[in-house]
Amino acid sequence: MRALVASPSSDGFVELRDVPDPAPADRQAIVEVHAVSLNRGECAALRPAEDGARPGWDLAGVVVRAAADRSGPREGERVAGWVNGGAWAERAAVRTAHLAELPDSVSFEVASTLPIAGLTAVTAIEMGGSRPGRRIAVTGANGGVGRFAIQIAKASRAHVTAIVTSPERAAGLRELGADAIEAALDASDEPFDLILESVGGASLATALVRVSEQGTVVTFGNSSNTPTEFDARTFYRRGAPTMRALFVVWELLQERIGTAELASLVDLVARGALRADIDRVTSWEEAGSSVRDLLERRISGKAVLITR
Repeated sequence: MRALVASPSSDGFVELRDVPDPAPADRQAIVEVHAVSLNRGECAALRPAEDGARPGWDLAGVVVRAAADRSGPREGERVAGWVNGGAWAERAAVRTAHLAELPDSVSFEVASTLPIAGLTAVTAIEMGGSRPGRRIAVTGANGGVGRFAIQIAKASRAHVTAIVTSPERAAGLRELGADAIEAALDASDEPFDLILESVGGASLATALVRVSEQGTVVTFGNSSNTPTEFDARTFYRRGAPTMRALFVVWELLQERIGTAELASLVDLVARGALRADIDRVTSWEEAGSSVRDLLERRISGKAVLITR
């Protein structure tokens, strides 16, 4: 079968090659992949990856072989799912605990955006509690996680502030539910009860100052690729704030989240309560340009590759 593999000398650090068919474990189903979505973390990992490494997390397609232990979806079911590498292929072996069935009303393209970005957004918001009226800030709000987070936070009756670096990157965010838009976190302004922080560096340091006295900062990314330096006294003297780390891949590998949470996101999409903002859909034969543009911040929302 064909798959996209890491290729340091190729455009976007990937190219299509022939690879062996997947050999499923008992708890894995074979999915014929129709669409995959790109995430910044997996794309950034292509640069230092060994030639031939198999990237890819998010996928959507059709089960062509059910799991040997009879768990999960049956053959012929439309599904979305997650794998820890190897999704960018014609077929993938997917743990049934990481698969959710799709109604016909949810396209493969839309479904493929849900696993990493959607699960990160909903898990991060849940980490901050559920009190209505909370003030929530979302850094990197223009990206895939940010756009899902704005909608989910607004649905929880929170006041939502989107943090973006330029007016151009704020396009469409108010329509998703953002009540306010800021160019950067300012330590002197009114505090937030929950800050979803994916930029790292100085942005995370400011978040630790701007969080409320019993608020939460959830850190789940470092798109600035810079270390964070801060005076710890400005954090612990605020009262009883907390900082929590979220690595959604670890959560999935530990099966702390999986089918139930992914199915809930699918249901929200099917009911029109959650929108996937897809900026680009292209053939996987043009994957290199999409990977490059995502890394260079020329894509707002999600990029999707069609594999067939």
